[in-house]
Amino acid sequence: MTRLSDRTLPSLASSVRRPAYDRAQLKTGIVHLGIGAFHRAHLAVYTDDVLASGDLGWGILGASLRSPDTRDALLPQNGLYAVNVRAGDHDEVRVIGALTGVVVVPENPAALLERMTDPDVRIVSLTVTEKGYCHNPATGELDPNNPDVRHDLEHPAAPRSAPGLIVEALGRRRAAGIAPFTVLSCDNLPSNGVVTKRVLAGLASLRDADLGHYVEGEVACPSTMVDRIVPATTDGDRDRVAALLGLEDSWPVMAEPFSQWVIEDHFPAGRPDWPGATFVADVEPFEFMKLRLLNGSHSTMAYLGYLSGSETIADAVRQEGMERLVRRLMDDEVTPTLPRLPGFDLAAYKDQLFQRFRNPALKHRTWQVAMDGSQKLPNRLLGPARERITQGLPIERIALCLAAWMRYVAGTDERGAPIDVRDPLATDLRARADAAGHDPDRIVDALLGMRQMFGTDLPAEPRFREPVRNWLATLFERGAAETVRMAAAM
Repeated sequence: MTRLSDRTLPSLASSVRRPAYDRAQLKTGIVHLGIGAFHRAHLAVYTDDVLASGDLGWGILGASLRSPDTRDALLPQNGLYAVNVRAGDHDEVRVIGALTGVVVVPENPAALLERMTDPDVRIVSLTVTEKGYCHNPATGELDPNNPDVRHDLEHPAAPRSAPGLIVEALGRRRAAGIAPFTVLSCDNLPSNGVVTKRVLAGLASLRDADLGHYVEGEVACPSTMVDRIVPATTDGDRDRVAALLGLEDSWPVMAEPFSQWVIEDHFPAGRPDWPGATFVADVEPFEFMKLRLLNGSHSTMAYLGYLSGSETIADAVRQEGMERLVRRLMDDEVTPTLPRLPGFDLAAYKDQLFQRFRNPALKHRTWQVAMDGSQKLPNRLLGPARERITQGLPIERIALCLAAWMRYVAGTDERGAPIDVRDPLATDLRARADAAGHDPDRIVDALLGMRQMFGTDLPAEPRFREPVRNWLATLFERGAAETVRMAAAM
């Protein structure tokens, strides 16, 4: 089949939306670090709408911090790719043209730094996942012992981390008298702009005190809340997209119809007028709502669903008792910890979440959602747990999710098969779990000893430790499916 490219765009199926602008006239106004599926189904789509309006100064240069796969797939396609929106039996396909190129950082960091120093670049955005910030999830501070941080301090002109690249580019712009770009985090972190500023200023200060003051005082890092479910693309997805396009696309992305972006409106260097985005003075109420309701529920279903044999989130939510359990988690334990959003229909939002979870067309794998739990759970569920314990309130359902995570990272499923645990702390997790065996008390002791995740307060708190330990014992004794049914009936 003929490949998607600028040359073959005219031969697309007539039902497919395509770039409504002259791509040859694009200027690169945004550099995006971490050009994965989520970015290509979210920020790049919003930006494609800006370009279609005639504002051609916001093309996106994508940067891969690790693998050349995205560059290698998109280069023969002139950066074009399809977004396949799926809901039930309905398919909608759109070709995105916002990318002006893709670079691979390990191959040539100097080339990317040169582009980041270009005055036309006014925004550097990120989707590098929680672990990409090289910070301690329990404190939100830069981790100076992170291997990438150590490398970037020793080799500032050849950085390999997102913070290292940004700090070096800002330093070069400052030396050249070029105004700083705005740094825009699009990752699932509470107060992600605050965390970004803290990490960047911390790294800059380790390099040079004056540079640290400059980053702290002059660089804008607005907070955002992003929301769209984007499962990993499979070979079957590629075949389906090719049939819809009438052309081959090696790197399409799948997405649900829902998309939300709430942005703190602080862009001293200017910004696109992203259609559909919500610009606010304070993002925090929205991000807490999303992190704790959507993402916390996602993690709960991912661990319990995987352990009980559900391949996808849609499969997991249909398990007996799962929806009731997650609704009780949302209503009884998470919602009371949320800031007020006057005029926002929270009940309707939660109903909408379950409609999204049930979408069978997405095939969002529980294993994918379960990745990087050591980085995700502090923001999704440990925060609500702390607040409820402080108020003398129970955390039974939060504790069940944390116990399911512990059962998952123990490394073997209920049939004795190995679990491919993907986590930046996977080696430490596995060593601790192996040493503890299948004894719930020893596992809880071992894993709660990870201060970078749990801090020092939660491990010493019986009202946290005991329900986690009790649920972990139940998971070992009865299995995940029976535990879900039992918890749903409580």
